[in-house]
Amino acid sequence: MTYPLKLASSAPVEVVETDSLVGTNLPWKVIVWNDPVNLMSYVTFVLQKLFGYSKERAEKLMLDVHHKGKAVVSHGPREKAEMDVFRLHEHGLWATMEHDS
Repeated sequence: MTYPLKLASSAPVEVVETDSLVGTNLPWKVIVWNDPVNLMSYVTFVLQKLFGYSKERAEKLMLDVHHKGKAVVSHGPREKAEMDVFRLHEHGLWATMEHDS
């Protein structure tokens, strides 16, 4: 089911309820995407700071972002994924979330 959503001073946006389409029990994954702005050392630092990853794990994920264009940095329920994406955005990283398949 879709609902039109009109935001103040912007074009209408269509919101699709994916939970009913995909299933509510599937976890979400958070993806960090490559960008031309952030240094590799900064991406490593942010992953360590936000997720508590070891330097080695954070560097591996950063290299996936750099070489493959993206890396899955966390999994979990929708609310956790939304918070992770928000926190990554606050640190200037490009991040999205999607259902884990």
